[in-house]
Amino acid sequence: MARFHRTVSVTALDRDWFEECAALLLDILESTRTGRGGTVLEDGRPIPRVRLVKGRHLRAGARYTVAPNPAEPSPGKTPQTPAETMSVRIREWRRSTAIVVEQRLSSADTSGRVTLRLTTPDRPSALEAGLALRNPAGGFLQRISGRARADLNAWWAAADAPAGALAAARAPVTARARHPLGRAAVALTVRAAGGGTWEVGVTLTVRGRGLVRPPAALALLLFRIPLRRAFRSGVDEAAARWVEALGRELPSPDAMRAEFAEAMTSRNPQDTPPR
Repeated sequence: MARFHRTVSVTALDRDWFEECAALLLDILESTRTGRGGTVLEDGRPIPRVRLVKGRHLRAGARYTVAPNPAEPSPGKTPQTPAETMSVRIREWRRSTAIVVEQRLSSADTSGRVTLRLTTPDRPSALEAGLALRNPAGGFLQRISGRARADLNAWWAAADAPAGALAAARAPVTARARHPLGRAAVALTVRAAGGGTWEVGVTLTVRGRGLVRPPAALALLLFRIPLRRAFRSGVDEAAARWVEALGRELPSPDAMRAEFAEAMTSRNPQDTPPR
């Protein structure tokens, strides 16, 4: 087993602003409409590639298909439709209690399921995620599963705790991944550091499974130093991006609403530059 730890200082996130963002996003989603032409925003702008195929819009049992972005055609060739399918199913949609959404993905080299659960969405108290991926054409080694949980109430409580307060028995953010060859676990803790900053502790634990445990332990021992460097570099880079993102003035509710709507109606959201 190998264990790595890193503590970084980041800009604190305002809880009221975070919860307002969550409520705004849900308001926009619940203002959308569906029909033969697809899914549209309240103002009529279409949401590309999203179509309701079963059930009532944003109700338990509703299922949507999400068409992938068309592949760029090669010069002189006709564009081909990607052999990839994605569907989204609403398992629960109650803003007072929980929203549960399941996404399924299928392609030539990937098949999987992602489940997200947001508890008390109007004032988010916890976010849970489950993941299971495999290669349909591969063997048992080409699969991975995992679970993550962010106890948001515990996070805010730890972030607001006075100096010297005892740390919680359990980290407010945890994630676990399982592969036939090994397991990994990540835990995040937080405490106020003064001056509008947080000290966030990140702990990574890696271990082998079954028959590969002895050689995995040896490999982790031999490569502990480069692994530790890579881990610290990754954590530091993530922290720097967080600080950069929160270093700008936080957008107003109207600006947030406009950005959410633009992201939903963009045909290539991943190409939309950050503001």
